[in-house]
Amino acid sequence: MPSRGRWCPVITPIAVVGPTATGKSDLALDLAEALGGEIVNIDSMQQYRGMDIGTAKLPVDQRRGIPHHQLDVLDVTETATVARYQLAAAADIDRLLAAGKVPVIVGGSMMYIQGLLDDWRFPKTDSEVRAKYEAMLADIGPLALHDKLAEVDPVAASTILDSDGRRIVRALEVVEITGQPFAASAPVIGAEPRWGTKILTLDRDREALDARIELRTATMFADGFVDEVVTLVDHGLRDGATASRAIGYAQVLAHLDGEYDAAEAEQRTFFGTRRYVRRQRSWFRRDPRAVWLDAADPDLLSKALDAVRVP
Repeated sequence: MPSRGRWCPVITPIAVVGPTATGKSDLALDLAEALGGEIVNIDSMQQYRGMDIGTAKLPVDQRRGIPHHQLDVLDVTETATVARYQLAAAADIDRLLAAGKVPVIVGGSMMYIQGLLDDWRFPKTDSEVRAKYEAMLADIGPLALHDKLAEVDPVAASTILDSDGRRIVRALEVVEITGQPFAASAPVIGAEPRWGTKILTLDRDREALDARIELRTATMFADGFVDEVVTLVDHGLRDGATASRAIGYAQVLAHLDGEYDAAEAEQRTFFGTRRYVRRQRSWFRRDPRAVWLDAADPDLLSKALDAVRVP
């Protein structure tokens, strides 16, 4: 194992990002072990307590004793926002850097990554404008509202799932308030990332990744995913603006409501995850700062360490 002095003479954060199911958690743990670091989660749904199976959250006994931050910090009734995460995660990273520890940021939530690493300053909200679009969401549903977003801001529509009503509403709100595309409020990707963070983006062959997603989805349902959702319903999942719409959770809720059987919920979860992965891959390829790594490479850790080594 390379020595810490050789590989990290200057402590900077490392971001391990990329599409769902590529193997980011394993590499992040390997890097944290090699460099004396701690994990900072940047998966939006893993912030929720009790959302474990459906988010592929690492159980405590598989975390190798490495502290994890920004996991299990929200109840399912609370709304997850990039702005809240940005402040909390930045504070964690500043504390780790001050303590001489390497923050290893890991996850695949696209706007969260940009919000944190590019220090996104979010436009203010307008309660009347937001209420208007929330009423439209309730009236016509997220898919039709997403079509309206695509008309006024196709770039935003391409990065927001057509099932994510809350983010669709927010994008439409920003467009109306500012008169500019939603992305205009975001920093330009390509500038020096905050803290000089080294960005590693994992990917895999498309067919291989599809197979991993299918296996992961089947394992989730076999391991009691439906029971997890039933338990979370008792804790207010249906009242959560973001938690209830997460991929997998929304499909199981529909199953529990009698819309289709568990097999159909599993299939829809697989298709939804696969479609999300296509969006992630397209989004991550826009970032010229990223070092792309093949997650199937047997020398992955060595190449990752080479990529983050400070001259």
